[in-house]
Amino acid sequence: MEKYYRMNIAGCERDLPLCPLNEKLMIGAFVIFGDPELTTAAAQALLDKVPEYDYLITAEAKGIPLVHEMARLAGNQKYMLARKGAKLYMRDVLQVSVRSITTNREQTLYLDGYDAALMKGKKILIVDDVISTGESLKALEALVEQAGGIICGRAAILAEGDAIDREDIVYLEPLPLFDSEGKPL
Repeated sequence: MEKYYRMNIAGCERDLPLCPLNEKLMIGAFVIFGDPELTTAAAQALLDKVPEYDYLITAEAKGIPLVHEMARLAGNQKYMLARKGAKLYMRDVLQVSVRSITTNREQTLYLDGYDAALMKGKKILIVDDVISTGESLKALEALVEQAGGIICGRAAILAEGDAIDREDIVYLEPLPLFDSEGKPL
């Protein structure tokens, strides 16, 4: 029988399916793809909390709807995307490796040199859907630093596990980890 964790996120009630991470630990699966109501509500709520910035950046893929909506709500601003694969049209590519909690293997994130040039000396807000171990965040930080950008903040819809106690991130709601029975830790 599938287990769920009910949350109110930016005024939207959602049931997150609990997924085993290993034999002792489960995580709440949070996916904003296909949920424009939640994406818009969360984007606005984050914009109300984040510091002033010049550009937003996120990693492919789950942060894309969020950063897109934040940019749209803020006046159709340009945002940057760290891709999971270098594309033929990308030039002077920056790259960094990462292993996140929801990925089974090491991945490499790539930033187009054009975007990197725009970031130089600018205030960059790093955005993600969920911050958990912080590994994806570290990879984005490394890309911003390679580009010469100034990290002005880190924001996510949810903070999970130890990230809940971090004072350097802005988030809307805490998401606990769960034991193998589905009880919050």
